[in-house]
Amino acid sequence: MNKRRRLVGTVVSDKMQKTAVVEVERVYRHPLYHKVVRTAKAFKVHDELGASVGDKVRIVESKPISRTKHWVIEEILRVEERSEEDSVEELGV
Repeated sequence: MNKRRRLVGTVVSDKMQKTAVVEVERVYRHPLYHKVVRTAKAFKVHDELGASVGDKVRIVESKPISRTKHWVIEEILRVEERSEEDSVEELGV
C-alpha cells in the first residue's frame, strides 16, 4: 500500500458529473477543556464508481484533477438503501 492519505466519509451530494461531495467527520477531545468536539469537512471527490447520496466511501489523495478536486473515491464501503418512495419524490411525481 502506498503512503497516500485515506479517509472514510459519507457522500452528501452527487449532482455534478463525475464529482461527488464527501463529508468526513472527525471526533477529538479538546486539549484544554477535555470536551468531545465533532468537526466535519467536505471534500470534492472524483467519482468514477457512481456513488450516490448516503453511501459510505473511502477516498484517497491524488494529484490535482481540477482546481478543487484532489481526492478520488477508492471504494464504496456501504451502499445506502433507498426505498421506492424516495425515488418517486426525486422525480417530482
